[in-house]
Amino acid sequence: MTFFKSRFLPPIEPLYLTLLAMLLVVSAATHADSTTADATSDAPASAPAISTDEPVHSSRHHRRNNDLVSIGHGSVLPRGEQADSVVSILGSSTSDGDAATVVSVLGNTRVTGPLSDSAVAVLGNTYIDSEIDGDAVAVLGNVELGPNARIGGDVVAVGGIVKRDPAAIIHGDVQSIAGSVAGFGWLQPWIENCLYYGRPLAFAPGVGWAWRLALACLALYVGIALLFRPAVMRCVQTMEARPGMTVLAALLSLLAIPVLLVLLCITVIGIAAVPFILFALLCLGFFGKAVMLAWLGRRCIGGHAEGPRANPAFAVLVGGLIVLVLYLVPVLGFVVFKLLGLMGLGVVVYTLVLTAQAHRAAKDAALHAQASTPSPAVAAAPSAAAAMPPSSATSATAAAAATPAPEATPAPEATPAPSAATAPAAAAATPAVTAALPRAGFWIRMVALLLDAVLVGMVLGVLHHSHNVELVALAAYGAIMWKMRGATIGGTVFDLRVVRLDGRAVDWETAIIRALGCFLSLAVAGLGFFWIAFDHGKQAWHDKIAGTVVVRVSHGALKS
Repeated sequence: MTFFKSRFLPPIEPLYLTLLAMLLVVSAATHADSTTADATSDAPASAPAISTDEPVHSSRHHRRNNDLVSIGHGSVLPRGEQADSVVSILGSSTSDGDAATVVSVLGNTRVTGPLSDSAVAVLGNTYIDSEIDGDAVAVLGNVELGPNARIGGDVVAVGGIVKRDPAAIIHGDVQSIAGSVAGFGWLQPWIENCLYYGRPLAFAPGVGWAWRLALACLALYVGIALLFRPAVMRCVQTMEARPGMTVLAALLSLLAIPVLLVLLCITVIGIAAVPFILFALLCLGFFGKAVMLAWLGRRCIGGHAEGPRANPAFAVLVGGLIVLVLYLVPVLGFVVFKLLGLMGLGVVVYTLVLTAQAHRAAKDAALHAQASTPSPAVAAAPSAAAAMPPSSATSATAAAAATPAPEATPAPEATPAPSAATAPAAAAATPAVTAALPRAGFWIRMVALLLDAVLVGMVLGVLHHSHNVELVALAAYGAIMWKMRGATIGGTVFDLRVVRLDGRAVDWETAIIRALGCFLSLAVAGLGFFWIAFDHGKQAWHDKIAGTVVVRVSHGALKS
């Protein structure tokens, strides 16, 4: 869920991608240099030997061959030393010696010694005060040229400006793309004091903007609780009443959102809907974070508070202050940040699902009540007949008596409707297989599943099919058997039956959704199957997705 990260800290996922790309580039370059060194060592004996009398400087930098690479801190090449590459990931690179390439990612690049290639800074500034043969580049930063700068290539500042001393000489072009963003120097203190320690906040100089952003977001969450109090309270009650289903909804949302976006992009037409979906997810993320802070605050102050303390805005404020303290703890800070975002999205999505189900049930109940109520015309017929004058009533009666009754309509007497006394007897004669029957437990269902897996494996072995497709074949077998008989062979042996919670028959859609849901139950170390042992309704994840349960019935009822 990378779309919600801008709530409490800058969107750093693009930076991670940049870091990964730079690591791959550095790794490839280092591998090439090592290959060249190996080839040189394999040269004929007549080739001139390379002197190895240069002193080896021990430092905290990682040096491979003639490269200086640092991750998490800066790289410094002192004056008088040589290096092919000076690279810093999450740090600044300084070269006073003789180098070929100087690169910094999330740091500044400073070159005061000769350079045979280029100097690059990604999310940082580039300062040159020497002669370089290549380009001087700053991505989302500024390029500054000192009086001794001699640039053989181009000077490029993407998202920044070029500051040039009058004595500096540039042989190539000067380009400033997308204006100035004043560099990313303000981000460096946060990286050193927060990102390195795995926490969003810290008491350190230069991270005041992060505190201001966090407090502004907390004020936004309090405002959401004030404006949407009933909705926030409904979501909080969902979290308190059904925490397990909330976790499941969060995991499903995390898996479904990327799939939905990819499918929309594949259809091409759906690309137009992607910005709206992203905006909706952003709003759900803000609202979900407010709900989780309210839930945490209520857990601390008590759910039965009275007066102003009963307002969810007060609970959000208390929960927000607790979270700000947790954000200061290394590693735990980022864990809390991720969990709050994920659980907030899950509780909002699950509450929306419950609300939609409640509206649908109310609509069905209203339609059922309307169908069972006699129509106004039928209800008004007796009163209209009673209100007729005696003469009209007499003539109508005479006309009705003169009209012979049809002989072929004794249907009500031939097939009388079942009375209330006969209905229980019929139900006892043919017991209905519904969700009201006893639910099947974890172990009996696992044994039935094991029996089905053995049978499918034996069939695949006879047909000489690869066992790599056994899971797919088992899922297809289950879907077909659930639709045709309501149970697999293993379920039939142990008198199990798959039924829907709404009482309707299992159709193809339900069977297929349940079969596909089995893969999700298996994906997270089989947690979806183990859920049967802890769920009060003895439902696995695929049961909850498809709206089904597994019940135990008598052998005769299963055959019927």
